[in-house]
Amino acid sequence: MLPSLGKAVKKEVWNEKEQIYEYIQGDNSMLILLFSVLTLMIIAAFLIVYAANIKAAYNNQLAVNKGRKLNSALQDITALFDKKLHYAFLSLPMLGILVFTILPLIFMILIAFTNYDQSHQPPGTLFTWVGFENFKNIFWDDPIQSRTFVGIFQWTLTWAFFATFSNYILGMILALMINKKGIKFKKFWRTIFVITIAVPQFVTLMLMSRLLADQGAVNVLLGYLGVSPVKFLTTATLARITVLVVNVWVGIPYTMLITSGILMNIPADLYESASIDGAGVARTFFKITLPYMIFVTTPYLITQFIGNMNNFNVIYLLSAGGPLSLDYYQGGKTDLLVTWLYKLTVNNQDYNLASAIGIIIFLVSAILSLIVYNRSGSARKEDTFQ
Repeated sequence: MLPSLGKAVKKEVWNEKEQIYEYIQGDNSMLILLFSVLTLMIIAAFLIVYAANIKAAYNNQLAVNKGRKLNSALQDITALFDKKLHYAFLSLPMLGILVFTILPLIFMILIAFTNYDQSHQPPGTLFTWVGFENFKNIFWDDPIQSRTFVGIFQWTLTWAFFATFSNYILGMILALMINKKGIKFKKFWRTIFVITIAVPQFVTLMLMSRLLADQGAVNVLLGYLGVSPVKFLTTATLARITVLVVNVWVGIPYTMLITSGILMNIPADLYESASIDGAGVARTFFKITLPYMIFVTTPYLITQFIGNMNNFNVIYLLSAGGPLSLDYYQGGKTDLLVTWLYKLTVNNQDYNLASAIGIIIFLVSAILSLIVYNRSGSARKEDTFQ
């Protein structure tokens, strides 16, 4: 049944006896696909258990040949609460991972190779396999979809770069200023800048969205001052700058805390040696502080970059991906791939296209992470860095 995803379509039939039309339920492609994946997983589990039993039987036979006494069934069960207690504890979490993570993941990957969209909604309409058609539409076959993907993908990478390094650089500068010798009330200054973390991020973003709206408080105030209203969130270029600036506001405190901890753990003898050698402040920073910071925080930077590529909250809560564009298919000028995926799923029911985009996001994130980390000093000089 898996190759066809159903054949019987829901149809209307005249009931001569009751003198009414009745609907005969057809196949449900979604349930067929879901239960097929579940069945394959159960078969795979049985095969694994079967292979484990064969291996155990073989080992038991070897033990018998050597004259060893085998454990009874009761002893094997007792071992699950003693020497093999970890198996008993891990069984339920593993079952949960399989049912609530692996199964939905495989299901959604398979959706990318179907035509499950707003025109093919089960149980009323069946959907079928279309191979790589969705990927071809995204990349070149469909002009609107490919133009939307290229534009949003370029902005996603641009956003991730500036959102990551603006927070990193400004957070580092702030940490250097607070940790500088001679600065008084360091704990006070750290507390002041960390207060923004105490406010839930979604509250901050929704408040900023209201303040910066065309009829928001900021533009009302500008009107009182005789200044023309500024379209912070409804002009493409200005909207992109606005989301970057607001992201700095909510992101700098985290970077400041991380870099402050690293600065306080840089060996003092490195600075003493540099001072004895006559190195100035700038030379000390670029030769000692910055290399140490980059080495330690490279995994953090990679994580932040990938996280910003998928930063749903800042974009959706602040600008909702807008302003909308007629050149884009169900997307806006500040949409990231992840917010575009959300709109395709929730607003337009294009589940096939959204699943294909999800696969692309995963591949790009995984490839970038592996390449950058393996080429970084954190991976190549892990054992030699002092």
